[in-house]
Amino acid sequence: MNLVALGVVALIVVIAAIVLVIVGLRETRDAVDPLEARMAEYVDVENLQSLEQIEMQQPLTERVIIPLARRLGEIALRFTPQNALEQTAHKIELAGSPRGLEPTTYWAARFGAAIGVAAFLMFIYSIGSLNWSLGRKTMLLVVFSVIGFYIPELLIRSRINRRQDTIRKAMPDALDLLTICVEAGLGFDGALAKVTEKWDNELSLEFGRVLREIQFGKLRREALRDMADRIGIPEMTSFVAAVIQSEQLGVSMAKVLRIQADQMRIRRRQIAEEKAQQAPIKMLFPMGLLIFPALMVILLGPAAVQLMRSALGGLFF
Repeated sequence: MNLVALGVVALIVVIAAIVLVIVGLRETRDAVDPLEARMAEYVDVENLQSLEQIEMQQPLTERVIIPLARRLGEIALRFTPQNALEQTAHKIELAGSPRGLEPTTYWAARFGAAIGVAAFLMFIYSIGSLNWSLGRKTMLLVVFSVIGFYIPELLIRSRINRRQDTIRKAMPDALDLLTICVEAGLGFDGALAKVTEKWDNELSLEFGRVLREIQFGKLRREALRDMADRIGIPEMTSFVAAVIQSEQLGVSMAKVLRIQADQMRIRRRQIAEEKAQQAPIKMLFPMGLLIFPALMVILLGPAAVQLMRSALGGLFF
């Protein structure tokens, strides 16, 4: 009897233990992890995407073309002299680093343009009915490939010229604002910050970069000299030299800025006068090629028709 009672008690204890284990596991499983709860507040788990899905949502240029261009640029850099690479990097800085352009991408664009032009001509040869010799086709292919190779160079030079003209035109007004801010009691860095805050152009972007470099620990004169190198115009070089000299000699910064602003304004007027004097010369080519022939046709056309219909015209026609 005692054995039966002990067996029943043991069975009850085992069943109770199993029930407690099951309940404990269920409570543990149903309990909310604090870390998961915190993440759920900021992340929608149902809308989580894999890395492949995120990459497929990007444009084709960022997924395929740009990585391929960088790879081609890296291959091209192996055969490019170091001096040419430094010149390319400086040229990109002068252009303002459009769209984060890098030397590898630039050289890839040049070689890609040459290959693309050559492929286009080969396609034209294949579908056309040109009875040219192989040597003539090859020469034309080489010539147009060279032209395609220099197209990115022409584009970046045009970008440099536009950027430098924009900065040159904005400098007198920017220096006036700097002068007003300095005379009002701001320091030179504060005046640069005010110009950066009020304007949104190439010059204000360069001023903002100078301020960031100063905040990162670079000396002001070094940051200003680097800015002059990135812009590459004599007016900016003169301005930076005057500011550095004023800082070293203790001359009034407001006076120096006002003198520089007057000089920049005079220089801007001189450049405008030079362009105005060059305008008639630049107009000769379009006038001689486009306007004068049409004008001659309008003026002499009726007389030529009358001459053809007259008796005198009958002697010749």
